[in-house]
Amino acid sequence: MAAIDLKSRIREIPDWPEPGVGFKDISPLLRDPAALGQAISDLASWTREQEPDLVLGAEARGFWLGAAVANEVGCGFIPARRPGKLPPETVSATYALEYGQNSLELNADAIGDGARVVIHDDVLATGGTVEAIAGLVEQMGGEVAGVCFIIDLTFLGGRERLSRYAFYSLIEY
Repeated sequence: MAAIDLKSRIREIPDWPEPGVGFKDISPLLRDPAALGQAISDLASWTREQEPDLVLGAEARGFWLGAAVANEVGCGFIPARRPGKLPPETVSATYALEYGQNSLELNADAIGDGARVVIHDDVLATGGTVEAIAGLVEQMGGEVAGVCFIIDLTFLGGRERLSRYAFYSLIEY
């Protein structure tokens, strides 16, 4: 079976969520079963090489493929959620976005000492989200085994910000 051009399954929404931002919508990729299967398979193949104990997915779109990748790799999945969405006790990180600020939380017992964690999110922009999550993983005694994305917005420099971690993305802009 020929590989699918996954980039052709991404729709750009201009000026959303605010003027000047070209939002990369992965919904068309998710609707196409062959493209979705290829994306999961490609991400899982790379993730498996990192030998993780856990895949961590960032809310909300990081959940969509992160859990599927963890299942295919045969490891556990943990969500990084918005404040107030997980039962106590949690640990939290606040980070800057390219157009605002946000916070994510993990259950305080989600990551054991020495656990190898691959962090998955849908889009890498400036790297602030994943950098904050990686800090939580390390604070909790885990090791960031790598970071992976559907899309890397290379012009925003996030990859350089995360250069100390093994890195993989399916699509670059």
